[in-house]
Amino acid sequence: MRSSIVLVVLLSFLISGCAVAFYKSNPKDKDRIGQLSSEVERLKKLKEEEARQLQSTMDALERELKQEIDEKQVRLEMAERGLVITFVDEILFDSGKTEVRAAGKDALDKVVTVLKEKKLEQNIGVEGHTDNEPIKHSGWKSNWELSTTRATAVLHHLVSKGISPRKLSATGYGEYHPVASNDTLEGRQKNRRVEVVILPKYAKAKAKTMPVK
Repeated sequence: MRSSIVLVVLLSFLISGCAVAFYKSNPKDKDRIGQLSSEVERLKKLKEEEARQLQSTMDALERELKQEIDEKQVRLEMAERGLVITFVDEILFDSGKTEVRAAGKDALDKVVTVLKEKKLEQNIGVEGHTDNEPIKHSGWKSNWELSTTRATAVLHHLVSKGISPRKLSATGYGEYHPVASNDTLEGRQKNRRVEVVILPKYAKAKAKTMPVK
């Protein structure tokens, strides 16, 4: 706890331009402050480079998926959690099913083409979502199982096309992360989706805490 408090104080002095005066009274901490400043600068550059890389990837996806985007089957968004590629479920799956349709495979293959071209090192999360309509005519226990199996089906397709399984994860959120109201048909259509999220490596990175004696 004491080390953390001292570190915060050191950073405050460094940012406020009072480092010189602080050095005079605490010369033993000069090297530590310099090291911390260098680490912060290094992480800042990595984050900026990654932001440029993700923007370049998004631009390439917009070109590759132009038809699907124009037909409102795919949406792209640069969010805090990463580059989000949203597929409405109609392009990927038949109602209540978990086998990826031919049109869905074609769209996913376009994503794979861009990912390989850009040689991204970031991890990729595949997230399944549903509306809040209860399961009626299929064998799924709940929307959780359906959304999880669909996310896993997309993951397996990406792996089959050469994306490293070490980079991938699949999650099913069921009906609990809606992006629109489930009170309308349009809203429910938006909520039934699979999101492929390219997760940033450095967006939330923090400098390593240096022990202060």
